[in-house]
Amino acid sequence: MVRPRWGDPSHAAELPDAARALAPEAGGPGSGVTPDEVSVPTPTVSDEMRRAVADIVGAEHVDDSHRDRVQHTRGYSTPDLLRLRAGDGADAPDLVVYPGDHDEVVRVLRICAEHRVAVVPFTGGTSVVGGLTPDRRQVTGVITVDVRRLDRVESVDEVSRVATLQAGLRGVRAEELLAERGFTIGHFPQSYEGAGIGGYAATRSAGQSSAGYGRFDEMVEGLVLATPKGTIELGTAPRSAAGPDLRQLILGSEGVLGIITAVTVRISPLPRRRLFDGWRFPDFASGLDAIRALAQDGPRPTVVRLSDELETALNLADPDQLGAESPGCLMVVGVEGADEAEVGRRHDAVAQALTAAGGSGPDLDAGEAWRAGRFRAPYLRDPLLDAGVLVETLETVTYWSRIEQLKAAVTGALTDALTAQGTPPLVLCHVSHVYAAGASLYFTVVAPQTEDPVAQWTAAKQAANEAIRASGASITHHHAVGRDHRAVYHAEIGELALEVLRAVKSTLDPHGVCNPGVLV
Repeated sequence: MVRPRWGDPSHAAELPDAARALAPEAGGPGSGVTPDEVSVPTPTVSDEMRRAVADIVGAEHVDDSHRDRVQHTRGYSTPDLLRLRAGDGADAPDLVVYPGDHDEVVRVLRICAEHRVAVVPFTGGTSVVGGLTPDRRQVTGVITVDVRRLDRVESVDEVSRVATLQAGLRGVRAEELLAERGFTIGHFPQSYEGAGIGGYAATRSAGQSSAGYGRFDEMVEGLVLATPKGTIELGTAPRSAAGPDLRQLILGSEGVLGIITAVTVRISPLPRRRLFDGWRFPDFASGLDAIRALAQDGPRPTVVRLSDELETALNLADPDQLGAESPGCLMVVGVEGADEAEVGRRHDAVAQALTAAGGSGPDLDAGEAWRAGRFRAPYLRDPLLDAGVLVETLETVTYWSRIEQLKAAVTGALTDALTAQGTPPLVLCHVSHVYAAGASLYFTVVAPQTEDPVAQWTAAKQAANEAIRASGASITHHHAVGRDHRAVYHAEIGELALEVLRAVKSTLDPHGVCNPGVLV
């Protein structure tokens, strides 16, 4: 069948026995079609356009094969996967182009602007918000620019502790190369085994160690952007009062202003010791008070996250133990350091604070189980879909004073929307990232599929979006805007701010070929 491009194919997961209880009694719809059976549209890019692009990157780096077009169709949301499983490749690009350097990216963008061909940037393909599905209405064709050949560490400044990384470098490989020099980025999103540097920057990604290392946009000291009008290079120094920080305009721009080809990021010494453990709290409210105290008053761990009662009971930290009894709410904390003594000091300080807040622990087994399994959840999606189970995630962020209200509103909206279409869902939630002023909530939704699971999730997602907007929270914390969040994002920032973004896009991309339909 059509399997995702996610991570390592050798890590494909079998559905745990306990998880099969979530599946409909009749079983699932099967594993879907093979890649060769996916229907893709006839390419509309002209022969002249193809020759022009081939002249830039080399004919061997232009691919219009059926398999490559399917593998670059849409992203990794559940609706994206369901459509491919049903044989729907209507959003496949006409061509996939693999430039070898920044100048080639600029030249490809200029050619596309001349021919009014849309350009979709592609690193790992892990978007879950429609960020890789362009609007074809105002263009003559669509190409995907896959930046995987831009895969080098350009420089490492060990004195300043910054490194310049090309956008096509995958996160796993970047960490391997930096580790050889004794450094780490410290950015580990759940998409870590599939995503890359350019995608991190273009979506304002947040990794699971954000409490210690920060979000990816906070790590970026400089960047290079290729546009149809030329090159923008920013980051003369780590901090400057020379006007607005235009780096922040490009970070999170999702390919609509151009293609990020390199970033200069802050790096940290590679920790030699890590310690993860689990703490239990009687309920979500008490756990929330404890995690807020760590965020605001310290000591702040490298990793900290709090599961609600249902997520704790289902024990998604260790899918092999799905369904095992686990009362209360689980908080996972992790500390890192240069040696045993430093980690011990940090761990003891965190343990003292959590004990004072009413937590029970530490539970080293629970912490290590989460650390060992933290990238496994995405691999469960295909077995669940095979079994007829709809599973999807969404996230948001708000101030501490609104967290419980927001959680109740989104949980209620999802439950009502999915119950109206069939069986009541399971709606799980955890606090995924913390700040002094607020935190992100991450929801996982599980329900038996209806006859039209895409429409089923679309209705649920719309209800959740409306609840988030009504609660005054942001429509996204780290999944980005894409197409799925676009309307709510526009309402969130207001018409005048939207006009500013449109004006910037018009300047850099006057023909509107850069990822049209996404973000703005």
